[in-house]
Amino acid sequence: MSKSIKKIGVMTSGGDAPGMNAAIRSVVRTCAFHNIECVGIYRGYEGMIEGDFKPMNARSVKGIINKGGTVLKSARSKTFMTKEGRKTAYQKLTEANIDALVTIGGDGTFTGAMVFNQEYDFPIMGIPGTIDNDIFGTSHTLGYDTALNTVVEAIDKIRDTASSHNRLFFIEVMGRDVGHIALNVGVGAGAEEILIPEEDLGLDRLLESLRRSKASGKSSSIVVVAEGDKIGKNVFELKDYVEEHMTEYEVRVSVLGHMQRGGSPSCFDRVLASRMGVKAVESLLENKTNFMVGLLHDKIALTPLDKAVKGKSEINMELLRVSDIMTT
Repeated sequence: MSKSIKKIGVMTSGGDAPGMNAAIRSVVRTCAFHNIECVGIYRGYEGMIEGDFKPMNARSVKGIINKGGTVLKSARSKTFMTKEGRKTAYQKLTEANIDALVTIGGDGTFTGAMVFNQEYDFPIMGIPGTIDNDIFGTSHTLGYDTALNTVVEAIDKIRDTASSHNRLFFIEVMGRDVGHIALNVGVGAGAEEILIPEEDLGLDRLLESLRRSKASGKSSSIVVVAEGDKIGKNVFELKDYVEEHMTEYEVRVSVLGHMQRGGSPSCFDRVLASRMGVKAVESLLENKTNFMVGLLHDKIALTPLDKAVKGKSEINMELLRVSDIMTT
């Protein structure tokens, strides 16, 4: 155990994700196990600048493993993007005798952490928490699995009404830059078509696919659309285009939005968060810094923060082929 680290701060930043509370719990209890003090930093980097800290112990995190959101709250901080803001944050951490940080969030959180480490040589470990699963260096981010289950359940219910009324539903899911959610839930929910940023299907091919589905006897269809899909300006433009060219369909749009972020985390996310929290704290105690904890080949591994931020999360090409076969 490193003699230099006696107190660790933990914070959540950016968009919330199911499993963040389980990760906070894991960090706090791993600190308690190693007789290290732990401090909760409220409202991310904004709270760091304001010194919004609260000591946490093993009992502080009881009953939160099953809760969505984050008990430490989350906020985006424009002030932290400035040198003056980061200087104030460093002063607050120093005054509170905090020796290292565990940051839970996405690429924006990690970018801030990386810059802070470069400027002040402050020990930092990142835990990926975002439902988009768009971070390089891990097969799963916290909240991703829960979001998949939430969306599949919603699509199953929408299919009931689509079948009852011979409707075509465009269902927009989160995924501005990557189509992990759309691809997986599209396959899992049996969608007739899946539109993702990585593949430009094109409007004509979309119509061709829908016409094939109609000709095969399908009276209703589900099309899953990632919000970053490039075919139309937005999902409502797609709806208008299809209605214009396929008058036989009654077209509806369902934007699932922030409901995808909520809810109790799945067992997978709770276990993953627990594993990541332990690895983050113990890595800091081994004098490792500026890494992100990730899951690779079902093993917990470390990826340098700069690679996690700059690297690109790749779509599963095998699953893409599976989706093409399943939508035949």
